[in-house]
Amino acid sequence: MSVGRTVQSIVSAGKAALQSQIADTRQLIYSSPATLAYNSPGAEGYGVKRAGLAIPGSIMLIVSPGCCGRNTSALSERPEYRGRFYYLTMDETDLITGRHLTKIPEAVEEVVAFLSEKPSVVMICITCVDALLGTDMERVCRKAEEAVGIPVRPCYMYALTREGRRPPMVHVRQSLYSLLEEKQRQVDGVNLLGYFGGVDRSSEIFELLNAVGVRQIRQIAECQNMEAFQEMAAANFNLVLNPEALPAAEDLHKRLGIPFIQMNRLYQIDKIASQYQALGQALGVTFKIASSQEKAKAAMNKLVKRTAGWTYAVGEVADANPFELSLALIRAGCEVQAVYGTAAAEYWPWLEKLSALKPALKIYDNADPQMVRYVPEDGGPVIAIGEDTAYYYRGRVNTAVVPWRGKTQPFGFEGVIKLTQAVCEAVDRVEKKGVVA
Repeated sequence: MSVGRTVQSIVSAGKAALQSQIADTRQLIYSSPATLAYNSPGAEGYGVKRAGLAIPGSIMLIVSPGCCGRNTSALSERPEYRGRFYYLTMDETDLITGRHLTKIPEAVEEVVAFLSEKPSVVMICITCVDALLGTDMERVCRKAEEAVGIPVRPCYMYALTREGRRPPMVHVRQSLYSLLEEKQRQVDGVNLLGYFGGVDRSSEIFELLNAVGVRQIRQIAECQNMEAFQEMAAANFNLVLNPEALPAAEDLHKRLGIPFIQMNRLYQIDKIASQYQALGQALGVTFKIASSQEKAKAAMNKLVKRTAGWTYAVGEVADANPFELSLALIRAGCEVQAVYGTAAAEYWPWLEKLSALKPALKIYDNADPQMVRYVPEDGGPVIAIGEDTAYYYRGRVNTAVVPWRGKTQPFGFEGVIKLTQAVCEAVDRVEKKGVVA
């Protein structure tokens, strides 16, 4: 794919063309700024290693060559992760013979014996080396679990499988929620699945659920200990807010009988309203959303007026889907000049709508090797949303940078409001400096 295709050309080529591009292993993949936070567990955001330690009281044994384990050192210095990372380094013989597999249960025993207090679970993190060796980590974990008498689960830092059926961030969710044990169901309980940092408590979703009798709203980020985490097994149903948690929700449905409902994080206000209406129909209730919806509309209208004369560049390293967010901005009346993200087949409905509204909109694939030399075209003032977009537009004096990436996650109407506030504040900072062309 050449750098910068129009959305019209992508849609004209058809959905099948997108699927074949993703599946074509002959293509080069550039590990761009957009993938750094995913590949590097020490980077901002939730990589595999931070996700694997989401269970309170858990520890992690990293089994890898020295170069792969070394990049955890920065993360292990954070107070909340001190004393939670341990290492089993693989040497050349291990790489050739797989000898390290017999050492893993022994290493787990040694670490658990060393600790003054038994961990709640031991996560074993392995890398692409074991992917290439075809290691059966489920069997290795079972053997280690028998040795120490506490749960041992695998998590995979396999960049090689990120486009596969079970990418690492999907699998790690399945591993974590596999620890839940059957409990008596609570009719007023629900779990929010999908975000390791949790949904921002300012989101209206909590108030709306409370108003219809759902009192126990649990998410993994707020569990203070293993007992609190196990209470998630008592939920009457799960709300899946991130597609990466869908396989975990399916597992919980099969294993514990907990049904689930899927919702998406959206920025199109009418679509957010439609989701709440659909959720209400599924639960047999009516959510009173009029007030929150009007506040979101007012915030978006204010944004359109405040950013008149500015253009938007929307990236994928943000708490949003770049195509859906771009569509929301364009529908509201904003001027979007570029989108940075892989135009995958699952985004087809948004791509079609973008093509109808703005066929000349440029889509830049962050994984394209040509992006290594990419420089945005000169132009007027730009609002760069996302950390990848901020990287591309670095050094430009007339750019308002909005990383829009945090630990707790925006959701619903309140997410729209907070995004508009962040954009307006960024524009204010640039204009106060007097550098807008």
